[in-house]
Amino acid sequence: MPKSRRRTAVIAISVLVAVAIAGAVALIFLNRPPVAAPPSAPSVKTATVRKGDLSNTRSIPGTLGFGAQRPIKGTGAGTITKLPAIGDVAKMGKPLYWVDDRPVPVFFGATPLFRKLEAPGTKGSDVAVVMDNLAQLGYQVGRRPNDDTKAEFTTTVSDALKRWQKKSGLAETGTLDVGQILVLDAPARVASVQAQPGSTVTEALFTVTPEARVVTLSVGVGDAGALKAGTPVAVARPDAKEVPAKVTTVSHAAPSENGPSNQQKLDVVVVPDNPADVADLDSAPVQVKIITESRTGVLVVPVEALIALREGGYALQLPSGQLQAVQTGMYAQNKVEVTGAGVTEGLEVVIAS
Repeated sequence: MPKSRRRTAVIAISVLVAVAIAGAVALIFLNRPPVAAPPSAPSVKTATVRKGDLSNTRSIPGTLGFGAQRPIKGTGAGTITKLPAIGDVAKMGKPLYWVDDRPVPVFFGATPLFRKLEAPGTKGSDVAVVMDNLAQLGYQVGRRPNDDTKAEFTTTVSDALKRWQKKSGLAETGTLDVGQILVLDAPARVASVQAQPGSTVTEALFTVTPEARVVTLSVGVGDAGALKAGTPVAVARPDAKEVPAKVTTVSHAAPSENGPSNQQKLDVVVVPDNPADVADLDSAPVQVKIITESRTGVLVVPVEALIALREGGYALQLPSGQLQAVQTGMYAQNKVEVTGAGVTEGLEVVIAS
């Protein structure tokens, strides 16, 4: 082979080898796994110190209904000729039952009619009841003293009574005798009927309950805490909806001779603020939520923000890593009250992730 041809062949082979080597190197680089990025610093979870209210509650089982039944007996003389139906509501000035075919209307007050009112100048708390009801029914009765015992049966009261009797279909006498009205202490609903037409009026006639639905519950004397009339509570319905309510009565039990006083029970009555909130329920088990402890307008953080110190006590960690010593107060619903130098509303703190 001539010398020039050998040189050309060597060059061609060299080029092919170089191309092959370059391709292999490129293939190696293309198939090499990517280099991992250096790890970033871990992020921290933070929360803000806020001002708010804390409260702890306790749930006590109760029963929603119309409350305890109270028996009603008639007064005076005569035979029952008509009785109310269960569910009937006593209304001021309207009859609830009939005696000898005469209607017996309802008045509201604290003192039942215990004598016949006919002589001008008669004074007493029963006169006050008559004056109050006639006035609320729209009749002029004259001046009513603040002291019930000084309320006077005057000709003005008698005239008002006569006008009311006429409008109500009663004998227009201007006087009022025992048994001619039924005095109840508050609006009521008929819960059951015991008497029958033909019974004497002095027998047990029927029972009544409060007109509005109430919640009744029994609470141990030792667990009642500060429960008293007017205490706000929440009533949890069977559907878990909570409605605001208030305690209206707390009946204190006498100490037991057979056990410690904290085993005694208190009968508590709770009334919803808005009767419409429970109007769809006649009777149902409920839970009454009572506030046992509360704090208002305090600085709070999540409990997870607290760091227990080796020397005792707690601190909050700032995002910079600095520890801020705090004093803890009330705990409630995964939050805690905190105070301390430098602890202010809006302070950002680290919480455990």
